[in-house]
Amino acid sequence: MDEASTRETYGKTLVELGRQNKDIVVMDADLSPSTMTSFFAREFPERFFNCGLEEQNMIGIAAGLAASGKTVFATTFVVFVVCRCFDQLRLCLSQPKLNVKIVATHGGITVGEDGSSHHSIEDLALCCALPGFTVVVPADAIEAAEAIRVAASDDGPFYIRLSRPKTPIVYPEDYHFTLGKAVTMRQGTDATVMAVGIMVAKALEAADILARQDIDCRVINMHTLKPLDEAIIVKAASETGAIIVAEEHLSQGGLGSRVAQTVAREKPVPMEFVNLGDRYASSGKAEELLQRYGLTARDIEESVKSAVKRK
Repeated sequence: MDEASTRETYGKTLVELGRQNKDIVVMDADLSPSTMTSFFAREFPERFFNCGLEEQNMIGIAAGLAASGKTVFATTFVVFVVCRCFDQLRLCLSQPKLNVKIVATHGGITVGEDGSSHHSIEDLALCCALPGFTVVVPADAIEAAEAIRVAASDDGPFYIRLSRPKTPIVYPEDYHFTLGKAVTMRQGTDATVMAVGIMVAKALEAADILARQDIDCRVINMHTLKPLDEAIIVKAASETGAIIVAEEHLSQGGLGSRVAQTVAREKPVPMEFVNLGDRYASSGKAEELLQRYGLTARDIEESVKSAVKRK
């Protein structure tokens, strides 16, 4: 598969949106060369605010600008904006339902050599817990651009998680993103893999491997964790009888927990979970970490086989 950077796509998409809407402002916490908000800063310096290493203050300022009628994109690394600023996200954005888009880069363990202090693997649980927040994890750069455009046109707080490394392109150029509507990437009848972010490409790879073993695996990109597409979950459970959830996140509170709630309530079937479990990762190269901590196509393959046996 070809690869592209979701964070670079974000930076370029911000410039496009800034040309269309003069009420869009962008904020960063001294990391704009890495988050790629530097593209916007160069073209619209009067609408770009570098808050320095003051992430909590950045959220407070973003809330003030949003309350004044601006559409605000606030950006830094995931671990700094979600984990460090959770109280500000809760009080300044969630409770007043302000129009601030948290688009954060360097999510998951694929931050790599920066180590566990920079691996944000609790973020989906935290943001899904915030009332009024929309939570999106794009599968590739094409979907990232689409999701960012939707966020700019939709009112209310958003959290969009992007990656550090380039990631495989899984969509055609003409793909259209619909908020809250998951996408069936591949049909299948024996089991369904529901994946998010970088794990979508790995789920498709696993489905190809399983097909050679006469296991017909459906793959669904659950790009929007909140609001969750419960209808597609119930349909997959009814039609395939087994669900596997794959995510670059801890086992608690992320996509797996949200899907399991729907399955338990609406259509109980065997489930398996491909995630980090209950542990932090060490420092290392991104692909090495994915292998070490069980986030590969092979891990998905084995989980599908286990779920199918329990049907």
